[in-house]
Amino acid sequence: MCGIVGYVGRERCVEVLMQGLSHLEYRGYDSAGLALQGEGGIEPIREVGRLENLGRAVAARNGHLSRMRAGIGHTRWATHGRPSEQNAHPQMGGRGTVAVVHNGIIENFAELKAELLEKGVRFESETDTEVMAHLLAERVEANPKETLRASLSAVLGRLEGSFAVAAVSVAEPGVIVAARHQSPLVVGLGEGENFLASAVQALLGETRRFLVVENGEVVEITGDSVGIFTRDGGPVERESFEVDWDAEAVELGVYEDFMMKEIHEQPEALRATLAGRLDAEGRVDLSETGLDLRHVNRVVVVACGTALHAGLLGKGLIERLARLPVEVAVASEYRYADPVGDENTLVVAISQSGETTDTLAAVEAARYFGGKVLAVTNTRGSLITREADAVLLTEAGPEICVASTKAFAAQVAALDLLALELARVRGTVSDDELLSLGRDLRRAPEKVAAALALLEGKTEAAVELFEDARCSLFLGRGPAFPVALEGALKLKEISYIPSEGYAAGEMKHGPIALVDEQCPVVAILGEGVLREKTLSNVEETAARGANVVAIAREDDAAADRVGRVVLCVPDAPEILRPLVWSVPLQLLAHDIATDRGLDVDKPRNLAKSVTVE
Repeated sequence: MCGIVGYVGRERCVEVLMQGLSHLEYRGYDSAGLALQGEGGIEPIREVGRLENLGRAVAARNGHLSRMRAGIGHTRWATHGRPSEQNAHPQMGGRGTVAVVHNGIIENFAELKAELLEKGVRFESETDTEVMAHLLAERVEANPKETLRASLSAVLGRLEGSFAVAAVSVAEPGVIVAARHQSPLVVGLGEGENFLASAVQALLGETRRFLVVENGEVVEITGDSVGIFTRDGGPVERESFEVDWDAEAVELGVYEDFMMKEIHEQPEALRATLAGRLDAEGRVDLSETGLDLRHVNRVVVVACGTALHAGLLGKGLIERLARLPVEVAVASEYRYADPVGDENTLVVAISQSGETTDTLAAVEAARYFGGKVLAVTNTRGSLITREADAVLLTEAGPEICVASTKAFAAQVAALDLLALELARVRGTVSDDELLSLGRDLRRAPEKVAAALALLEGKTEAAVELFEDARCSLFLGRGPAFPVALEGALKLKEISYIPSEGYAAGEMKHGPIALVDEQCPVVAILGEGVLREKTLSNVEETAARGANVVAIAREDDAAADRVGRVVLCVPDAPEILRPLVWSVPLQLLAHDIATDRGLDVDKPRNLAKSVTVE
């Protein structure tokens, strides 16, 4: 979950590393550091807390840093050892002859550390990464004729766990070596300079050309060359790919934070995700996946967090339209289950980053019964795109805020397309109805934009209800239930108010015990027969003192009756309502958190991409 960046080339190393880390800070912000190669050796700089602290430390150094041509950087999400300067990366090995940055977990670090301690090695940190640094330094010092790449390859054979690692050595100035196992790593290609990073977002201001590093591979970069090798030293041929995201996509522009920027980018994310897959007549075209869906008799969705909630919405639509049984499984549980399926089971793995460890492991579990895997991801070239049988890319662009918004909307749209295509293949819905649903889906950008316009500046009264809140409940029924789960997750992620999403009809079976004046209730009233049922459930909470925030269409008189505050949304076709209902919940969470003076983009203890178990 940490972020790694590396640079070799011109006298602008510090600038590139700091800019890259600023675009990776969403992956972890407990501490940050650099290891810079100079004529006198390796110069480490490490600071606890946000990247701005490291920036001040760099600025306080004398001007020689501006002449550095090679180095590695790191922003940390702590796993082994509390956030502290000693535990920050880079970790140094030997007598400062080697520096290492690492994303992941070394599972056998305790045994390796005990071995090194017996040899008299002194440890300065509590991290598993320092073990790797000392092992590498030991190898380099014992084998002066061996390349740093060969030394790293040898050390990797002793490690168990998941990792992306980059290292520099005093013995080989102007060279960075790196490797990966599970955790993400890409190489950026330049002219007279080359780059490493955990994600392409870090380098969009520098290059659009990238190489993917696969599991088990080792990379060596200099200013003039890039080589990818197997662990036994064999060269690997790899074609580069170009990323069409631009540098502005990872800049704030007119917005004060990325969460608000990304909430407002949802119409464009939906438009881009639907483009080329849904024509003006409402016909769906998913031929890009290459999947034959005719024999699918069961669907399993595996995902985590926000992606899981998108999967629940997909389940409802697939079951209703295609009449297929759909299981939605928490990926971290599914990976350790004994999953049931066969070659006619379609496994839909949803991951914004494409690198979520639990989801990748769930995909591997599905392989045992022969299921076909469709990856729904926002990241071209990510590991899940290479592990899956087929890929359906969400075109949301880079998402920086830890709390997902536009990626969620794009995932829901992608699953809507899948539901329509499965219904067409199975003949469970008439052609006319399918085309009508497709035309409705094409209006998603328009309706989400209308919701944003309608809600602008309208959350203040709702925010006031949460000033003294000790908890909150989010209620919904039918398709509004997964939206309620997502709304509760957003609020707890960034405001730290304990929040629970619940099926409104189940609220009486426990959660109503929480309800009083300090437990606001957010109710998505919905439409149709479930609306009347939800209203009855909400009335029960109001009778017990709850301050209710109702999410309802503009002309809903009943909402005014049960709600202390009503957040209005435009009327929308049924297939679009979950997308429209999500907008006020995102804005509400954002505004409650900012009212409390919290950092919505970097909530405590969280990171954007969960690449450790």
